[in-house]
Amino acid sequence: MYAVPPLPAPAGTPIRAARLTLRPYLPSDTTDFFRLIDENRTRLRPSFPAREAAVQSPAAASQTLTRFRHDWTTGRLYVFGIWHQETQQYLGDISLKPNWTPPITLEIGYYLAADAEGKGYAREALAAIATFGFEVLHAERLLIRCKATNPRSCAVAEAVGFRPLPPRPRPWPLRVFGSSDILYYCLRRPA
Repeated sequence: MYAVPPLPAPAGTPIRAARLTLRPYLPSDTTDFFRLIDENRTRLRPSFPAREAAVQSPAAASQTLTRFRHDWTTGRLYVFGIWHQETQQYLGDISLKPNWTPPITLEIGYYLAADAEGKGYAREALAAIATFGFEVLHAERLLIRCKATNPRSCAVAEAVGFRPLPPRPRPWPLRVFGSSDILYYCLRRPA
């Protein structure tokens, strides 16, 4: 359930990790943002269907980035682009969607370009964003949903310390379609 954020919008100060810079998108990022999604549509569609569908043109990409800025100021969604510090190459995206009802919970989603996978960038970005979630947004827990058919994403979550949650029972009308292919991972605020 969405509630009003208990704190003002955080500054859009970039987050630095060992090799990466995570920062809110700027209007000048439209071309890179659109290109990455356009070149990775088939890969992104199963896990990020709304994002892939919304970004069908450079103009739609620009509108999406404008919506991200609005979402940031209202506390609805915090979206960061991921850039390689040394090369300034745009690598992907990581976001936190808050549930402001106590205990504050943030759901994290992330994706990388195909050529950026397998280099530890997702793990590095997730560790950095987890710190932001706990220290800046004061979350009690962080959640990640991964498709069971995406073992790399599951491995990233586990490498950063997220623990699998027990499978959630499906509502009875959906049970006829079999078991869910979604796995849930949780990381609680360090004591």
